[in-house]
Amino acid sequence: METERVMLGHGSGGQLSAELLRDVLLPALGAGAGAADGVPEDAALLDIDGTPVVMSTDSFVVSPVFFPGGDIGSLAVHGTVNDLAMMGATPLALAVAYVIEEGFALADLRRVTASLGAAAAAVGVPVVTGDTKVVGRGAADGIFVTTTGIGRRLPGARVSAGFARSGDVVVLSGPVGAHGSAILSAREGLGFESEIVSDSRPLHRLVTAMVASGGPGIHAMRDPTRGGVASALNEIAAASGVGIEIAENAVPVPPMVAAACDLFGLDPLHVANEGCLVAIIAPDLADAVLAAMRALPEGRHATRLGEVVAAHPGRVVMRTLLGGTRIVDMLIGEQLPRIC
Repeated sequence: METERVMLGHGSGGQLSAELLRDVLLPALGAGAGAADGVPEDAALLDIDGTPVVMSTDSFVVSPVFFPGGDIGSLAVHGTVNDLAMMGATPLALAVAYVIEEGFALADLRRVTASLGAAAAAVGVPVVTGDTKVVGRGAADGIFVTTTGIGRRLPGARVSAGFARSGDVVVLSGPVGAHGSAILSAREGLGFESEIVSDSRPLHRLVTAMVASGGPGIHAMRDPTRGGVASALNEIAAASGVGIEIAENAVPVPPMVAAACDLFGLDPLHVANEGCLVAIIAPDLADAVLAAMRALPEGRHATRLGEVVAAHPGRVVMRTLLGGTRIVDMLIGEQLPRIC
């Protein structure tokens, strides 16, 4: 008799999440589930009468519902828009579903919905359909939000986690760790709330500028949400069968985020982000794409993080400040539940 159970760590976006997908979910759903070009992705590329369409769905269970820099409503919009963008798509429409716990304050429901609507309007994407369910007390935690997005792939975009090649440049669009640190600080009441705010924001404009500058030379993109930059880079390395090397002194970690991570005992590379991306770019186009990124507020702090190599395929290695190296693994445990 099977006695294993789902654990919080299965939702961390790290190694346990990958194992759950590989061993339980994808075998039952078929090879096409969450895949493009045979590689698992955050959004699916569909061909509808010759038109390349991208589709993504995501559920948001963040606790607390309201946090410095955002709330579950705006987060749901940004997260789904960004999953579409990581496949080189611009959003066309959203669907929204709520699961609401009995007793959730109507004032908070109005606040969440107003925020979701404002975020969608700011992106310029309509909410075209949805659903609402109410469950008994204790059957949920306030409110859970699921969003599905449909987008049109930008001309010239051809990105996949499986397209990274040796010699490519690894680019990061901005500082890491703010979202997860803001959530944990607000949840635990540790006093960082006034100094650390979530980076939650849409990235479709940034991706549009990148594709206009780099076209198919942008080989892969990921928004490093659950599991952080470490998981995003490991997913790309594994899917492409390449190694990735990054430099410790190139990772932009804001001082207060670093202090919070020290307090929580976390590696900033494992902490969730909701407003930055990592991209793998052909070396001859990296400078032009970086310039295009830095011209927008979303990418003004864009930087070279490292490079793709033929050595140690499937592994991410960091060159440390002391001149050594260390392996950057995916998160294994359940240190960061309920942050997205």
